[in-house]
Formats: sequence, C-alpha cells, structure tokens
Amino acid sequence: MRLRHKPWADDFIIAHPEIVIPNPEDLKGKWNTEFKNNNPLHIEVGTGKGQFITGMAKQNPAINYIGIELYDSVIVSALENVLAAQPLPNLRLLKVNGADLAKYFEKNDVDRVYLNFSDPWPKIRHAKRRLTHEVFLKLYESILVDNAEIHFKTDNRGLFEYSLISMSAYGMLIKDVSLDLHANMPEDNIMTEYEEKFSAKGQPIYRVEAKYV
Repeated sequence: MRLRHKPWADDFIIAHPEIVIPNPEDLKGKWNTEFKNNNPLHIEVGTGKGQFITGMAKQNPAINYIGIELYDSVIVSALENVLAAQPLPNLRLLKVNGADLAKYFEKNDVDRVYLNFSDPWPKIRHAKRRLTHEVFLKLYESILVDNAEIHFKTDNRGLFEYSLISMSAYGMLIKDVSLDLHANMPEDNIMTEYEEKFSAKGQPIYRVEAKYV
C-alpha cells in the first residue's frame, strides 16, 4: 500500500485522545476502566482505514473494539470514520506497532483477534513478518483469554495457504474455512475497504476462524 503523506494528520490525531489513546501502555491489564465496563474486547491488528472495526462496533454494542494501525497517514482515515459514526463508545484506536502488543495488553485482556488483508510478505526471507507466523501466533496467545479465536480474511491465496499451515502447526483448531466467502455471504459479514475492492473485481475472498486449544 502506497502511503500518502498527510502533514496535518499528527495534529488531528492528537486532538482526539478520546479515540486514539495517547498512552495505551498505561491501560495494560485494565482496559475495562477505559471502556467503563467488563464487556469482551476484540482487536483488529492492521485496521487500515477502519471500515471493518467501525462496522463491527456499530453491529455489536456489547463488545468493545480496538483498531491497531501504525501509520499516521492511515489511522487518520480510521479516525475520520469513527468520528463520522459517533456515538461509538465501544471503539478505540491505537497508533502502535502490532508487533508490540505485549506492551499494551496482558494475558486475558483480549477475547478475539481479527486479521484482515494483512501484508502477504511473499518473499521467504520475510516470512516472520507475516501476521500469521508462529511468532505472531504466540504473541496473540499471550494476550488472549484461553480458547480464544483468530478470524482471518485475505484475497491472497498464497498467504491463506501459508496461514492454514502455520495455524495448524501451532496446534490451533481450524474451523469455518471459506475459499470464496462472497459466494455464500454471511449476513453479519462486515467488509473492509480492500474486501469491497477485490470482491468487486471477482477476486475470491478467503476466510478462516482458528481457535487456540
């Protein structure tokens, strides 16, 4: 994804600490104090422009959501989407690196992880950067409740096949595999921006739910 520099983005993000949490490390182990309830917490690693996480928060008010995105020029679009959808008291954003989740969450903080249209990192030497690599699967497990699930969607068949193998090798239970999600679209499916773009071109969307056991 080509990132377009937005010189105003940083100031805009700083102006909305009620949505983009400025010091998330201070909430490690106590996210219920931020949301002011004990509802389940779901996170999306690589939230992009925020269409998915915003839609999920609208659809499920009894679940708390956090969208995680590293780049100012991207998360600012997610922030705009969240602001346009207000009130959404069950949604926050973090401008942090997904590889650093353990700095902001501890074991049992999170109930589910969403991975949507992650960078496939196709070169073998970059495999450890894939968000479904063993390193990341272990990281998610360290912040999730027991028997939690990862929900993964992609348009990249190579990444999907790699992810199924990686999750199986890690000992996860693979369930609800779809090789063409839109051929029998679930009623509750919330599409990302990439999902809309690729499915409109006839590209199959691959999806899997994987459970830690």
